[in-house]
Amino acid sequence: MDTMMGLGRLPTNVRPTHYDLTLEPDLKAFRFRGSVKIRLEVLEETTSVTLHAVDLAIHDVGVSSLQVASLSHNKDKQTVTVHLTEPLPAGETTCLSLRFEGALNDSMAGFYRSSFTHPDGKKHFLAVSQMEPTDARRAFPCFDEPALKATFAVILVAADHLTCLSNMDVKSERSIEPAKKEVVFNTTPPMSTYFVAFLVGELTVIETDIYRIPVRLFATVGTDLDRLGLFALELTARTLAFYDEELVSPFPLPKMDIVAVPDFVGAMENWGLIIYREADLLIDLDVSPIISKQRVVLLVQHELAHQWFGNLVTMEYWDGLWLNEGFATWMAWYACDAFYPEWGVWQMYVAEKLQRGLTLDALRSSHPIQVPLRGGDEIGQIFDDISYAKGACVLRMIAGALGEEVFLQGVRLYLRRHAYGNETTEDLWAALTEASGQDVGKMMLAWTRESGFPVLTVTEDAATDTIHVKQTRFLATGDVQPGEDNTIYPISLGLRTTNSVATDLMLTAREGTFPVGGLGFFKLNANHIGFYRTAYSPDQLKKLGETAARGSLTVEDRVGLIADAAALAAAGYQQTTDVLSLLKTFKSETKFVVWKQMLSSIAAMHAAWVHVPETQSALQAFERYLVSDKAHELGWTIDDDDSHVVRQFKTLLFERAVLIGDKTAQQAAQKMFAGFRTGERSAIHPDLRATVFAYTLQNGGESEYNIILEEYRTAPTSDDRITALAALGHARDPQLVERTTSMLLSEEIRLQDIQVPMTTLRTHPNGISGLWRWMTQNWPVVKQRLSSGLVVLTLVIGLCTSRFTTDEQREEVEFFFRKNGTEGFDKALQQSLDEVRTKTRWVERDGEDVRKWLERFQGRNTFWGSRSCIVS
Repeated sequence: MDTMMGLGRLPTNVRPTHYDLTLEPDLKAFRFRGSVKIRLEVLEETTSVTLHAVDLAIHDVGVSSLQVASLSHNKDKQTVTVHLTEPLPAGETTCLSLRFEGALNDSMAGFYRSSFTHPDGKKHFLAVSQMEPTDARRAFPCFDEPALKATFAVILVAADHLTCLSNMDVKSERSIEPAKKEVVFNTTPPMSTYFVAFLVGELTVIETDIYRIPVRLFATVGTDLDRLGLFALELTARTLAFYDEELVSPFPLPKMDIVAVPDFVGAMENWGLIIYREADLLIDLDVSPIISKQRVVLLVQHELAHQWFGNLVTMEYWDGLWLNEGFATWMAWYACDAFYPEWGVWQMYVAEKLQRGLTLDALRSSHPIQVPLRGGDEIGQIFDDISYAKGACVLRMIAGALGEEVFLQGVRLYLRRHAYGNETTEDLWAALTEASGQDVGKMMLAWTRESGFPVLTVTEDAATDTIHVKQTRFLATGDVQPGEDNTIYPISLGLRTTNSVATDLMLTAREGTFPVGGLGFFKLNANHIGFYRTAYSPDQLKKLGETAARGSLTVEDRVGLIADAAALAAAGYQQTTDVLSLLKTFKSETKFVVWKQMLSSIAAMHAAWVHVPETQSALQAFERYLVSDKAHELGWTIDDDDSHVVRQFKTLLFERAVLIGDKTAQQAAQKMFAGFRTGERSAIHPDLRATVFAYTLQNGGESEYNIILEEYRTAPTSDDRITALAALGHARDPQLVERTTSMLLSEEIRLQDIQVPMTTLRTHPNGISGLWRWMTQNWPVVKQRLSSGLVVLTLVIGLCTSRFTTDEQREEVEFFFRKNGTEGFDKALQQSLDEVRTKTRWVERDGEDVRKWLERFQGRNTFWGSRSCIVS
């Protein structure tokens, strides 16, 4: 079956209210069988009932006392229709019963199998579910749309040595055959099919009682949970208590289970049974990289936020996905800041989530937050940085406009009104309007219903001490057409001057003039709360850079200033050489987050000029000029008393120093690897391991490749294995590139990790071409293997295409997919092609200026060869 065809919407003649669901997985034959009885309200007289089912063999169908005439399947819509011999009257309640069976697939979708190495040394299996967005229909026949909520009474039948888990707590358990048991779970509250969950396998568990209900963490038998699980377990319990209090809405289920499984697409917020990849939950704080702790915190708090935003209150349909994902993203950062204020996560937010949202939304192929869906095959494509990052940024913008406490009051009202039900964006606006007294719907309509965002172009009038501000649509390609620039956004200017921030200045028309009170210093979008970019004149940009160098701008403003300037240069609104000059003024910067943005901006230049070796080399030398002094000042010895941020800072600068040619840092990396290859794991600190491995493979050969490949196969933790797997993509030798790509669909790499080496392969020319060659030569297998999980296929398409930089390469991609089709990933492909166009135009437009600027800079600086030549 081609699961990439339109999924369709169900008829509205009946509505489910309750499911009695029994499932029995067979972990030897990799199949399952089951039965379901669905209580239905008949809303319109009908002689048929249509529900979703895919890859299931259905038999023994019954509808109360009526006779079933026939059963028909629609493969395109993934539905089955039960035809009756006489009509069901409107207003009645009936029961639809079906028996079915299916395969425990290996696609991480529906009801599937996951493997692990048992303590006995053999491969054992789990049966795991993953229903979002539209894969519950692979596990059991159901009405698989978010608004069709019902209660669920689940029964799992399994071998008696296996652990059985579902959303609710266990009601009863009994032996039914020799060595087999039946586990009956209590009935759920009303909920959507996509977060129904079950898991059967050999598991070990730890539990905490620091929250008012049981909180348990499960992993495969043999996992040392006392070492790897305690952090996430206690974080889960503490976060539940935090959300209870902040949202004034106690978590309503009687237990919370979190499970680490070997094969999982990411993390899934199933109500009362959250499932994660092992690497995203299990962490040893003594040996894991510091960034892993932050990743686990944000992910755990994101999934727990979904227990309210998505589970308790659910979007009406997938076009409102941002209400789930935007809220969960914002709440996770809000909670993380409350738990770890010393991390400065809202500063990091400007460098990460805000930029990710702006970057994707700058493409012509972007989509609105409230996205119109033409067909079901588009659902998997909107799990992107518009729904997540831009959605969260819009909420942050509202919180900034209303005040955080007023915003939270509106959110609490929204949860109370719609608990156990479904809602729309307008329902959120209504609650926020009631709490604030402001017309939030009017304020936010354009931000949620339109694609893209504005750039504010600022000109100064010294005679009147005013600035003139004009808004136009921003596109990364810089070629906005008249018909694409019709939206006028209400924009809070956030005007920062020497002594204050004017929070009440609004631009509600195409352009406007505003008093500044002296043009010596001003900046728009204070702390970058607003979802837009600002274009200053070259003179004002230079002044702002100098002001930032004196420490007169906040960290958020420094990050946003650099990010805006770099994005505007890439799109042709400003000169790239002005950005290089701006970055020079930040050479003495002391804050990690600002450095992260500086280096991210240079990385974008490296990506655009990846096929121009002379410019690449010159950019690396310029980057050495910026980085080396600060890297040596901080050092790369990770001390026990280093703070979370200092460890990240040291790691970042060591990475860049090593990879751009700082000889002292490279010698340190070589020494670390020399110790590691003799069996001394402690020779490389976990924070630095990714850098050392990457450098080793960039410059090494088959011997080094084999050492790191063996580390991937045998490393003691998931973090270590992922680090080694990522490093393999850094190998530049064409034969080693081919070795890596040949592993992508093999049993060597779990499907959940396929993107890990792909992400690093696309950082160098041989890897970029190798990925494209792998995908085109293996397209039938790639499509067949990944088509059950469209989110993974969409990701792979982007990774294999978006790093090209020329029109010829883009045309080759377009030609290939014209022949082979794009159903299920057309949006993602267009986004990739837009990224290619952006880089192509950027290099064509600014390539010569950048080359000359770097040549002149080389002539004025003696650092050009290595750090040993630097003079201050």
